[in-house]
Amino acid sequence: MEKLIITVACTGAMTTKENTPYLPTQPEEIAEEVRMAYECGATVAHVHVRTVDDKATMALDRFEETVGLIRERVPDIIINMTSSGGLGFGDEERILPHTVLKPDMGTFDAGSMNFYKGVFLNSPIFLEKLGKAYIENGIKPEVEVFDAGMVWNAKRLLKDGFLQAPIHFQCCMHVHGGMEGTPRNLVHLVDSFPEGSTWSAFGCGPTADVIMAMAMTMGGHIRVGMEDNVYLSKGVLAEHNYQFVEKVVKLADIFKRPVANVDEARQILSLPPKKK
Repeated sequence: MEKLIITVACTGAMTTKENTPYLPTQPEEIAEEVRMAYECGATVAHVHVRTVDDKATMALDRFEETVGLIRERVPDIIINMTSSGGLGFGDEERILPHTVLKPDMGTFDAGSMNFYKGVFLNSPIFLEKLGKAYIENGIKPEVEVFDAGMVWNAKRLLKDGFLQAPIHFQCCMHVHGGMEGTPRNLVHLVDSFPEGSTWSAFGCGPTADVIMAMAMTMGGHIRVGMEDNVYLSKGVLAEHNYQFVEKVVKLADIFKRPVANVDEARQILSLPPKKK
């Protein structure tokens, strides 16, 4: 199997301080959480930002400050910025931070869906615009799939030239409105990917550990963090995101799956070497 890439998703758009008081929401907090996670073995930082009052946002200035601090503290880590930021943001608002900051990777949510109490809109026109913007700016898409239909959407976008092979997929399991986080559903998604694709997975809430173990043994990669799950174990809140990374590293040792460093992760993801 390939070496294991660990992505840390520290903040997200939906988790709140009511869910956990330890959630990092401000630029300094997020950058410090990424630094600690990197030192424990994470090689990709999935970045969401918040307003000063902790609301989800796609504001360019918040990305500039947060990503700037991450790059200062952890120059090597792979930056993977969200292109959703939550619900209800406009197309250009979602694309602009990527064209300005040019992260290594950006999320590409491959279809619309019910999402908790709302609707997560990713129209075909938006996806074509986003795919084109990523290609023009040298950004690797991380294709987020919440259900099986999104894999087919990605295949069509690949055929039409709005995605480029090899695709990297993120299996987003047990999100309300998407696929239930079961081993059978994960296997079905992975079996549907185009040949040569790489993939990662996470399970929200109570499915976090089973999806982690499945991805580990199936040759996929793993995302962890307070965006997806706030509990280290039943009833025990994580105080820092690096604690989830430590959990993955321990499991990787048990399964004899070496953890990739940043250079190895870049090679696996078909990213260019980091500019020195």
